[in-house]
Amino acid sequence: MATLLEVSNLTTHFFTPDGVVKAVDGITYEIEEGEVLGVVGESGCGKSVHALSIMRLVANPPGRIVDGQIIFDGEDILKMDDAEMRHIRGNRIAMVFQEPMTSLNPVLTIGRQLTETLELHQEMNKTQARERAAELLQTVGIPDSVRRLNDYPHQFSGGMRQRVMIAMALSCNPRLIIADEPTTALDVTIQAQILELMRDLSTEFGTAMIVITHNLGVVARYATRVVVMYAGKIIEIGSSEDIYHDAKHPYTIALLNSVPRLDTVERVRLDAIEGLPPDLVDLPVGCSFAPRCKFANEKCLQEDPVLEEAAPNHTTACWRHSELAELTAQTAAN
Repeated sequence: MATLLEVSNLTTHFFTPDGVVKAVDGITYEIEEGEVLGVVGESGCGKSVHALSIMRLVANPPGRIVDGQIIFDGEDILKMDDAEMRHIRGNRIAMVFQEPMTSLNPVLTIGRQLTETLELHQEMNKTQARERAAELLQTVGIPDSVRRLNDYPHQFSGGMRQRVMIAMALSCNPRLIIADEPTTALDVTIQAQILELMRDLSTEFGTAMIVITHNLGVVARYATRVVVMYAGKIIEIGSSEDIYHDAKHPYTIALLNSVPRLDTVERVRLDAIEGLPPDLVDLPVGCSFAPRCKFANEKCLQEDPVLEEAAPNHTTACWRHSELAELTAQTAAN
């Protein structure tokens, strides 16, 4: 498969009275056509800001993309002017935001919010756009779609509003969909329905997806590869299978140990990650995770590790990754 999106050394900072917030601090990864990539990490690690950077939606001021490249379909998004970016945004790259009630305009009907994009990017007339909008609502599982085009966002449930957002994202047959915690505000049953829907639609239309979440269960089921972020940086990249069965970074292991397991008979106490994420204005010297890491040594506290290959197609930023399995086993034995 060909590479669809290549993010290289992306750096996004927020310039505040308290100092420079290094929200995204030099991240690099790529996604292939039709691939589903999961991006995970604690709140405040830079997941959403990196997505907004790809869409060129970071508010300036105070935010600014200060370095890097975002190559989409062979073109550098960061070198495009506003008119070129408007053609990309919503047309070739679409985004599903995490809270649909604040993303949908409360004073416009659902139909108008769907047809606007179709008229702009697909050059449809009003009749064609309305017919296509009804088809999209039907595709995402909203019954009586023609009548519901006349309804307003407050007349839909949370799950239905998220389906509308997905319909909007699919309206122009984009090459890439970025889903920023698409199920955060939904109950568990509706979460499963929405995620199954997104996966089926991605398969049907051959659309690549970036799924941003803190829910590791979502990643295990739907993503082919996983990017783990911490303090604005990528600290591990690997296939879903490798990340779940052979994680190479203490932070990834800690995240996995904090998730309830349904496949064990014994009742196991969940491990919390001690301490707090670092202040992005004043990052510690060395590895950002070292103050919270039970395996940190003197080198970890003094030198910032870089991403390096720990296994085939599996990279991590940890000085002790080669001895991590032994250290974890010793800790478990004690």
